[in-house]
Formats: sequence, structure tokens, C-alpha cells
Amino acid sequence: MPLDPTVKALIEVMEANWPDLENTPAAEVRARTKAGGAAAAAAGPPPMEVAKVEDRDIPGPVGPIPVRIYWPLGASGTLPLITYFHGGGWVICDLDSHDGSCRALANETGSVVVSVDYRLAPEHRFPAAAEDSYAAMVWASEHAAELGADAGRHAVAGDSAGGNLAAVVALMARDRNGPALRFQLLVYPVTDLSPGRDRHQSQTDNATGYFLTTSGMDWFRSQYLPEGDDGSNPYASPFMADDVSNLPPAFVVTAEFDPLRDEGEAYGAKLAAAGVPVEVVRAEGMFHGFFGMGELIPAVKPVTEQAFVAVRKGLAG
Repeated sequence: MPLDPTVKALIEVMEANWPDLENTPAAEVRARTKAGGAAAAAAGPPPMEVAKVEDRDIPGPVGPIPVRIYWPLGASGTLPLITYFHGGGWVICDLDSHDGSCRALANETGSVVVSVDYRLAPEHRFPAAAEDSYAAMVWASEHAAELGADAGRHAVAGDSAGGNLAAVVALMARDRNGPALRFQLLVYPVTDLSPGRDRHQSQTDNATGYFLTTSGMDWFRSQYLPEGDDGSNPYASPFMADDVSNLPPAFVVTAEFDPLRDEGEAYGAKLAAAGVPVEVVRAEGMFHGFFGMGELIPAVKPVTEQAFVAVRKGLAG
């Protein structure tokens, strides 16, 4: 279907304010996007109310990891648990940029949500973000009772680079005999940073014109991977894992006009072929980044509701 008219207008505004990645240092890109996000948040509706929000520092592989914990409104008893990883190409975004998404996730699924502020590239390249994310997931599981949550109903979730990290953490948990996870929510995830990533046709079909570009994604890749690393490690590229069996059930969201569309769907197909229960939903007429924009784009809400329903079912007692 054609690009949603509301989306088209929004993309034009976003692209007009987006930095030239090739000619802007990563730290400046980060500062400019953070300032733009803060301004947009200030001009938008007030944050969704939740029962409680708490910022903490938890132990990480090389130092404290900041996390933000959300408790949902109206929930009682021992709650499900979600560890959430924000998007931003492993370079930008933070707890504040995804505060609204985490509030909605907590309320709509009735879960305690632990949002993770993992180390960012290029100051901290792969596998720093992955190891921080895994450590935070383990901490959340080990402290579930303290949080009023059930470690036996624990999901990982994330969008874009955060979707990559959620998929990677699920692999790590299986490979390292870590905490048992019940579900994974992967929202337009990056699954393939390998040299063969152009195998995915959407990298060509949606290369430009839809906010996230293929060349922009290449820039994020270059910031994240160490020099000489070709991105084939499954903990960088889950699609490259030889074995994806015995992973938690998944719900994968993709966007029609997204260069990452086909690699997300290919990873979903790979999970299904390995016997993992998976549902893949393509948001028609949408672009990369739509998931948290329900207040701006009415057509987003049915897709987000599908995702929330899938998480609720996946974490049901």
C-alpha cells in the first residue's frame, strides 16, 4: 500500500531536522537528537501515568548500568517482567527517549518494565551493548521478587538496535544457561550486520526516502562494530546464528517502508523453521520508528495493540 499520508508529512519534518551522519561526529549526532527529542517531548502530551517510576544503577560488566523501572497502573499481585532495550543504532537515544514507549508497555501488558541504558558506540563498541544488556536481564531476573515480579514470566523487548539486543540476549541466555525467558518482542529489529546483508531486498527497495536510509544504517554499523569486525558474530547479527532453536516465542514487528523490513522477517522465518513459535506482523504504510508514535499516527495503534496482546499472552500465568 502507499505510504500513509500522515507518515509522509512526518518523515519530511524529521528528515529536515536530521543531521548529516557522514559529516557529523557521533557525539554531536547524539547531542542534537537528544535536544530534538527533549523539545518534542516538551511540546507533546504529558507522559502516560504509571503507578511508579524509579531510576537505579545496577552492576554491569565494567561499571554501573543505569536502568529505569516502571510499575503499571491498576495491576496487583506478582506481575510479569520485561527487560527493555531502546533503539538508536547503538549510538543515540537513552532512557528518556523511550520513556513513553516503556510507560505504554508497562500499562498495556500489566508488567514491570526494566529499561536499560547500555553503553553506546563508538565510545563503547560491540560487544559492550550486548554484554550490558545481558547483565541487566540477569539482574532483573535475580531481583524479580524485590520488584514485585515473577522471574518465571520474563520477556525481553526492544526496537531497532534494541530489537537486535533483545534477540541477542535471548541467544545469550540459551547459550550461557542463563535465566529462562518466556517471550521476545522484536520491533523492526536489526538482525544482519554481516557482509551479506544486502541479500535482504528491502535494503535496496527502501534505501532512501523513508527516514532511516540504508547508508544511514551503514553509518550506525560502522560506529558499532570494532575495526576489522565483519559483523558475522551471531551476538551482533542474530540472523547469522547457526542454531536458533530452543529460543523463547517471538512477536516480530516490521514496517513496509523500512530498509530493515526483510531482515526482521527473515529472522522470524528462521525462528519458525527451527520450531520456535513466532508471529511476524508487517505494518503496512509505515516506516522505521513508527511504533512509539500512536499519538501522531492513528494507524499505529492497531499494530501496537497486536504486540501488547501477544506479550500479555506470552507472559500469562
